[in-house]
Amino acid sequence: MLEEALLAFVHISAILTMFVFLTSAAVLCRGDWLNAAALRRLARVNTLYLACLAITLLTGLARTWWGVKGLEWYWGNYLLHIKLLMLAAMVGLAVGPARSIARWRAALEAGGTLPAADQVRRARLHLMVAAHIGTLIPLPAVFMARGFG
Repeated sequence: MLEEALLAFVHISAILTMFVFLTSAAVLCRGDWLNAAALRRLARVNTLYLACLAITLLTGLARTWWGVKGLEWYWGNYLLHIKLLMLAAMVGLAVGPARSIARWRAALEAGGTLPAADQVRRARLHLMVAAHIGTLIPLPAVFMARGFG
């Protein structure tokens, strides 16, 4: 029981922290005022977002294995699959901006160039869509917690 409570705590903390860094990345990813310092900060924040995304996935999977309801209940529940699809969409949306930010930082360090505003706008759009998808993940979660699925 203690293990389940601690896993739930780490999982929820990872989710909340992930949204802090995702929101921060979306705020920093604005072409109209992105400067060298903001780009370096964006690179760090995006790395932290990706790390929290991975921790969220890993702790969620750990809860299915060691959770009180058991592996069969979780993996037999269609709501878990909906949650995983939403998280997979967030991961898919994170790939493009992560690559772009790494490329922008390398270009900045190599020659001091900043990305074009349209590139930044596209990365921001992906981050914003990911954030909006993420806000829907608690919907199937609360139904699962109440025995649905």
